[in-house]
Amino acid sequence: MGKGRFLLLGGLSILLASCHTTPQQTPLPFTKPSLEPVSYSEIPGWEQDQHSDTLAAFKKSCDRILKSPADKNFGLGLVYGDWQKPCRDLSKISSGSARSFFETSLTPYLVKQAGRPDGLFTGYYEASLQGSYDRKGPYQTPLRLRPTDLVMVNLEEFRDELKGQRIAGRVTDGYLKPYESRAEIEQGDLPDAVDKPILWVDSAVDAFFLQVQGSGIVTLPDGQTVRVGYDGQNGHPYKAIGKELINRGALTKDNVSMQSIRDWLAKNPADATELMQINPSYVFFKKLETDGSVGGEGVVLTAGRSMAVDRSLWPYGIPMFVSADDPEGRKDYRFERLLIAQDTGGAIIGSIRGDVFWGHGDQAAHISGLMKSKGQLWVLLPKGTAPSF
Repeated sequence: MGKGRFLLLGGLSILLASCHTTPQQTPLPFTKPSLEPVSYSEIPGWEQDQHSDTLAAFKKSCDRILKSPADKNFGLGLVYGDWQKPCRDLSKISSGSARSFFETSLTPYLVKQAGRPDGLFTGYYEASLQGSYDRKGPYQTPLRLRPTDLVMVNLEEFRDELKGQRIAGRVTDGYLKPYESRAEIEQGDLPDAVDKPILWVDSAVDAFFLQVQGSGIVTLPDGQTVRVGYDGQNGHPYKAIGKELINRGALTKDNVSMQSIRDWLAKNPADATELMQINPSYVFFKKLETDGSVGGEGVVLTAGRSMAVDRSLWPYGIPMFVSADDPEGRKDYRFERLLIAQDTGGAIIGSIRGDVFWGHGDQAAHISGLMKSKGQLWVLLPKGTAPSF
């Protein structure tokens, strides 16, 4: 998951992929989203949010924004210079005046797709694993380093209209060819010279879910911990095992969750490998020396305040307010808070679509696994600008 990563395989969303749609009952043809300017008083839950909790996350994005040329294209018809004044002002803001800062510096826009404001919000987290530097005892599943012959291509560097699209493979005879699939990699088909494990873990299922989440903390036998993060992907499209279990009749759209998928894998160990290898996508890792998980923007993510978005539509660093159903299904509570777009994901497709980062630990895993919340999205953009797609 570091800067310039291929994609983050985040959360329940990628386990289900095309199983989930936005809340509309009928699919909509693709149209450019629209931005409808509104007042802050029209945003449900805005006044009650703890805006100061978002300041630290926004500052990380601003540190990056302030280092860029002012005339560089930012996205949405804006340039980096449009963001640099509010980012400079941020250094003078105390936590007690966070809400006033956002209201004074930025204009909120309700996002609509084909005239409709409803979308889907899921969650992801930093996984926990047990592992060893040596292959021994229960530690038989490798977490692999990115192979030196893996070439990842960011297509937007070649064509503006390919923003957010990437491919990967191996160069053979001057041509980029497909890389080995998950099944081929796990069956030992990688050349020995490039097949280099960082660590060995005690669960193939945990290793699979680490690839889903993109980063994690591995606890060694002596109690020390190692943080690992995304460092590449084999270029194969992701096939969702949650959707596959629904197709087989093992789960339903109503009861599918990260927990129910894990439960099925635990109860069906003889079929677990075959099911996971249906997904040809495979992720490689590196050690992280950071104090947290790093998103696609190249900044450390903030639990509960960072969100993965569709990079073909949304630039990194923009504040986004979400009002959505409670992840745990409580009818008297809504998830309403300001987040910062700091990551991306293979299943995060569409304008009203987000994957909320929940951090590390059992509670983060619990919430992430449950979250599939219908809701609305507002983006906050610098005052005096004219955003466009």
